[in-house]
Amino acid sequence: MRNDRHEQIRPAAAEDVPAVRAVTDAAYRHYIERIGVVPQPMEADHAADVAAGKVFVTGEPVVGLVVIEAFADHLLLDSIAVHPGTHGKGVGRRLLRFVDARARALGLGEVRLYTNAMMWENQEIYPKYGYDVVERRADGPYDRIHYRKRLD
Repeated sequence: MRNDRHEQIRPAAAEDVPAVRAVTDAAYRHYIERIGVVPQPMEADHAADVAAGKVFVTGEPVVGLVVIEAFADHLLLDSIAVHPGTHGKGVGRRLLRFVDARARALGLGEVRLYTNAMMWENQEIYPKYGYDVVERRADGPYDRIHYRKRLD
């Protein structure tokens, strides 16, 4: 496996906040019209998430990121964003593998995530990576499908 700066996934630093915002906006902007609201990741407090150690980035410049949060019994993948200009280059796959490895390193046997029901592309992607649907429910203005992946 190559180990160049484009492959590494590292904790985001304060100077990465503008890139985190830009990549998130680029990844989610096209969903606004489809779902009728601004996707939650676009409204996140990126500076606070970075300061809390929840954001991990890849690429130089940043082309992808995950926002994760550890709980007692699982790791929540709160957001994953890949710049549209790098789709199809394995960035998302590497980020999802990183999330699994991070959960294992923290001694957690499960990763959870949710996606908007109108983001149907995700409903095809997540099962390919071992995620199972848990439930569909409304969370405020968002119609979400919740997933979990049990790690071996």
